[in-house]
Amino acid sequence: MRKVLLVLLILVAAGLVAADRLGVRVAEDKIGEQVAAQYNLQERPDVTIHGIPFLTQAVGGEYKHIEVAIGDWTQQGVTVTGVKVDMRGVAAPLSEVTKGSAANVTARTATASAVVPYDVIQKQAPKEVKRIGPKGDDLSVDLTGNILNFPVNGTAVVEVRPTAKGIAITPVSVGSNGAAQIPLALVKRQLTWVVPVSDLPVGSRISKIEPTAEGLRVAATAENVRLNDLQAAPAQK
Repeated sequence: MRKVLLVLLILVAAGLVAADRLGVRVAEDKIGEQVAAQYNLQERPDVTIHGIPFLTQAVGGEYKHIEVAIGDWTQQGVTVTGVKVDMRGVAAPLSEVTKGSAANVTARTATASAVVPYDVIQKQAPKEVKRIGPKGDDLSVDLTGNILNFPVNGTAVVEVRPTAKGIAITPVSVGSNGAAQIPLALVKRQLTWVVPVSDLPVGSRISKIEPTAEGLRVAATAENVRLNDLQAAPAQK
């Protein structure tokens, strides 16, 4: 009898685990479909619901952590890569989820992150900028050309900061031939530019920028985000 009970318990446990994993896959697919529709995405994003067991979260309508990997994201003609949305404290009533509605799905916090590749940044740069790379919290750029009729061939350090119009890039020091003789204020006038990426999919302005080997990693965080109120994006290519 004990062996029979043990076998039954194992079968029940296995069934619950299987049901739990099946349930989480279905929920991830549904969320992916909703996000794809919200942002006019051609492909459904990858969704990961963290936490075990899933069924307990589903019944309670509370999810600790949900990640959505969107991929490429285009804003004002500028495409950023590796876009992810990290949602914490997600409230999704089971009644809403079962009918495929996102009307009352909210997240306590939602953080979107992405990488702005250096080749994308260079396309927006003045013609004198030939190469861009990380340098601590700033960027190092190679310069070749003329600034105010002075020939330049060297490097400069530029700072990056978020603004309402996008990522502002401004020289803070110039150590190139010729340009070193020009007042920094005049160099800034010619070598300052803006990459028009100001918001990310949580509908909040970029607040964090970190130079990496691949490009500028940017992030934006919003609180009490309603899934239906997320900022819509143009169709992705």
